[in-house]
Amino acid sequence: MKAKHSYLIKFQYLGFRYHGWQVQPNVKTVQKMVERTLSFVFEHKEFKVLGASRTDMMVSAHMSAFELFVDEPLDAYYLKKRLNKSLPNDIRVLEVEEVSEKFNIIKDSKEKEYLYLFSYGEKIHPFCAPFMQGYLENLDIELMQRGAKLFEGIHNFQRYAYKPSERTNFIREINLCEIVENTVYTANFFPEKSFVFRVKGSGFMRYQVRLMMGVLYQLGKGEVTIEFIKDTIENPNANTLKELAPASGLQLVQITFL
Repeated sequence: MKAKHSYLIKFQYLGFRYHGWQVQPNVKTVQKMVERTLSFVFEHKEFKVLGASRTDMMVSAHMSAFELFVDEPLDAYYLKKRLNKSLPNDIRVLEVEEVSEKFNIIKDSKEKEYLYLFSYGEKIHPFCAPFMQGYLENLDIELMQRGAKLFEGIHNFQRYAYKPSERTNFIREINLCEIVENTVYTANFFPEKSFVFRVKGSGFMRYQVRLMMGVLYQLGKGEVTIEFIKDTIENPNANTLKELAPASGLQLVQITFL
């Protein structure tokens, strides 16, 4: 099918019960649920979906996007209404807009923002599990904040790449990287104090943000030093880092398009 019309659909989801965005055999994914719902709404499968970001298992999205290709024009308002009526409660469409044939959801993605929500020092309430990681150890937050700033700028992040291909581009630019006290999300079952690891850039490799958070966690509990983090950037050909932060604390916050 050569689609004549395309639509940018911005949406959000809680990823806790999904095996990521991309369709995979024998598991529940966000893309599979979206495509199943579209098939139900359209009563056919003559469409194509292309995602802007392939989040991993249990990773959530405050705002992600996919492009929908169809042969016939659609009523954007009606489509949003029908999708939200038919999708499960952990997926919600925010906006539907028709885009020109020149629009490319991959190439026109200018910046992505992720955050990782965490606390430390005590066992967190079980209801927190989909949203944050609770580290039991005491962490030096001030030192972790200094370490996070080292990632800003243009660097070779080869040691933060999980199973890269021969074509993987390790040179990435981080526009913002910081750890701040959490004022984004609140709940009566959250710990009294929690923190956000926030990172913005044009694009990230698979597990890159979780590996960055993992090494900052090691820094906070005294297993590595600031000099070690500098070395991971200045000597990219050494071994890939092994400390991978759990997925459920990670969230895609926003995608900015050109």
